[in-house]
Amino acid sequence: MRIIVNGQQAFGKAVLEAMLERGDDVVAVFCAPDKEGRRADPIKDFALEKGLPLYQPKSYKDPETLAQLRALKADLCVMAYVIQFVPEEAREIPTHGSICFHPSLLPKHRGPSSINWPIIWGAKTTGLTIFYPNDGLDEGAILLQKEVEIADDDTLGTVYFDKIFPLGVQSVLEAADLIKAGTAPRIEQDHSQATYESWCRKDNAGIDWQKPFDEVYNLIRGTDPQPGAWTVHKGKTLQIYDAAKLEGDGGVPGEVVEISDQGLVVAASGGQILVGRVRPDGGKKMTAADYAAESGLAKGERLG
Repeated sequence: MRIIVNGQQAFGKAVLEAMLERGDDVVAVFCAPDKEGRRADPIKDFALEKGLPLYQPKSYKDPETLAQLRALKADLCVMAYVIQFVPEEAREIPTHGSICFHPSLLPKHRGPSSINWPIIWGAKTTGLTIFYPNDGLDEGAILLQKEVEIADDDTLGTVYFDKIFPLGVQSVLEAADLIKAGTAPRIEQDHSQATYESWCRKDNAGIDWQKPFDEVYNLIRGTDPQPGAWTVHKGKTLQIYDAAKLEGDGGVPGEVVEISDQGLVVAASGGQILVGRVRPDGGKKMTAADYAAESGLAKGERLG
């Protein structure tokens, strides 16, 4: 089966590596155009290293791009993390069309920050979907899904890199095999159950220490490492990472009740949060203990 891999960043590269490693016939790689002043996408570098035809179209509506896709005579296009819009005319050129990876259990959490929000809202599970994309946003029929647990100490980083990322690569391969065997299901999404969440950005990540400490904790881990939950110290933004829940009580919300080598213990409503690392405004990540020593943060001060 002749396969086009259309992907970006580490996940796209990992899918391409896995397909080549098992001997799939990858006839070309498509990825986003280079951005001035930024390093080349890792999937681009890897494709060039392997001598694969590489295309970086600005638009998939462009007649030249459509002609390139037709000339490849592909059987399937695998979309492995793609943020460019690919219209139906381009998607359906391969014999079996295109399949796409999305890191949530569709129809829940359509949109770009689909891992952040379940963690922020305290969900215990999430997952991934391989689906047949259409012109809607994450609305196409489902081929397969995999569920993953969100443990109480998971962060955005651990859910993605330790769980969804490796399982996603395996699932893309599994989906391609189902297409090749002619046994791939096509299950329409229940659109009445759909949710859509836009980007989780800095404006969404400000900490209100007055909120229940479970909510504060979930916000911190659901934005760790990006975009980074934040509070304010001495009038400047302070991003918070590597948090842990403590059952102890005491202190008013936002108060630093303890400073130790393990970090800062900050009071929230109904509990306390241990903060392991921080990033001061304009600075680099550092241990919370080092920040306290350098900034003069003292026990009894209030953040936020």
